[in-house]
Amino acid sequence: TSVFTLAKAFLNIAPMTHKKLQKLCYYAKAWYLALYDTNLIAEDFEAWVHGAVQPALYQQYRCYGFQTIPQVSSLLGVPEDFISFAREVYDSYGDLTGDELEILNHSEDPWIKARAGAKPWERCSNIILEEDMKAFYRSRI
Repeated sequence: TSVFTLAKAFLNIAPMTHKKLQKLCYYAKAWYLALYDTNLIAEDFEAWVHGAVQPALYQQYRCYGFQTIPQVSSLLGVPEDFISFAREVYDSYGDLTGDELEILNHSEDPWIKARAGAKPWERCSNIILEEDMKAFYRSRI
């Protein structure tokens, strides 16, 4: 299973912007690592200017720009654990906009550490380390 499957689970819950989808997928990966000590998805997230971004997911949905990605009706091929965990993450973060999630993401150590001192406007493709995600979100439990 992949970040695209996870994105489909989130898009089944509600239509949303690309930025919000990126951050929800990031938080799902991070919290799954913190809670279960294993990966929900293998793909890495990078510390971009606007927060955590998974590059392949970005390419998939970039055509929407700032517009809302439509809700997905079918969950065919989406494992139940993705569906249930996506709902848990959405219950915690779903009321926030993509911009609010970006601000939150910018205040958290894994993104800050991955930026390695890059200026706020500078491009950065450093990977947000899973060990940093796991440690930070475990400290929030």
